[in-house]
Amino acid sequence: MGRGHGDRRGLRVDPEPPCRPRSKFCAPRPNDRRPARLKMGPPRSPARSPPMAERNDAAYRRYIDQLSDLARSALPLYGVDTRADIGLLSHSENTVFRIEDRRAGFKAAMRIHRPNYQTRNAIQTELDWMRALNEAGIGTPQALPALDGTVLQRVTRKPAGTRYVALFRWIDGGFPDPDKLDASQRHLGWLSARMHAQSRAWRRPGHFERMVWDHAGTVGPAAHWGQWERAPGLTPAQRETLRLTERLLGQRLDAFGTGPERFGLIHADLRSANLLVDGERTHVIDFDDCGLGWFLHDMASTLSFIEHRADRDRLMDAWAEGYCQAGSLSQAERDEFPTFLMQRRLQLLAWMGSHSETDLARSLGGAWVAATAELGADYIRKMA
Repeated sequence: MGRGHGDRRGLRVDPEPPCRPRSKFCAPRPNDRRPARLKMGPPRSPARSPPMAERNDAAYRRYIDQLSDLARSALPLYGVDTRADIGLLSHSENTVFRIEDRRAGFKAAMRIHRPNYQTRNAIQTELDWMRALNEAGIGTPQALPALDGTVLQRVTRKPAGTRYVALFRWIDGGFPDPDKLDASQRHLGWLSARMHAQSRAWRRPGHFERMVWDHAGTVGPAAHWGQWERAPGLTPAQRETLRLTERLLGQRLDAFGTGPERFGLIHADLRSANLLVDGERTHVIDFDDCGLGWFLHDMASTLSFIEHRADRDRLMDAWAEGYCQAGSLSQAERDEFPTFLMQRRLQLLAWMGSHSETDLARSLGGAWVAATAELGADYIRKMA
């Protein structure tokens, strides 16, 4: 889940139209207005995933050094001096480096894609959508063209091997204030509605290719992030509860349907950890998981890893309030908020199992797994 970066100037967010009263939930309210401007806070936020411990082992440092060497070898493709400073920004699914040439006044972020995950067409589709969103007034990282005019390069450097590389304009900013979670939820809802409207209207390129986040691709036996049953620490009783939960999820989602008003191109990881705030400017970052899925998956993503919070209903309502200031929600959609929240939690449980060696997965621990089963039991009681 590497971070992309775009133009440091950012974009001002256009004011949204009033909520269309298609349901009582979206009925106009006397104080309807654009969500309050987000304030930048310290790097951590309760809506972000648990912090990853800093790694200093020799094998890890050697691996990062190899990728840094590959990044430096790619600089001439963009006309950037190879003497530029290179520093690690993040390393997860992808690896992102800060590129800075102080002599030339140049600063950018280079994303090196992990191998054998996304195809060239899939990455190009991601970059195309980010550009289209930016043109629609939604701030996103913007890829810089190389000297050959393309925004995606294929770079080979031993011993790192061959990787796809993209260079992005730098974005200044920080994460939303962690003490303003309700405001973050409203802002995420408002952004989601605008992104969904653009997604529905966007004419997809001929090379369009992205993952499909339907029920099977999210939590099924062949899910993209693996099988949730393999998560460490699950007891037989918890596993049975979650099997029943998955079955009920599938039944309700089959009834909900995949019509174009409910299912389309989504960010799929739209949470406060993936917003950069600089004054009145907000940029949405980290589109690596974007794909075809239910639009309400973006609601569930805002509460990633904290779906078990006692105030989750209030936080989902805050998201819906923001959404209805730029779009609309039917009562049928509102009724399935718990379904999408539970499906996201199972998806993250699968991720935990397939990434059990990572610091993040280890930091979740048995209590988080047990809370997942409790959340499933509560879902069955309320939704069966």
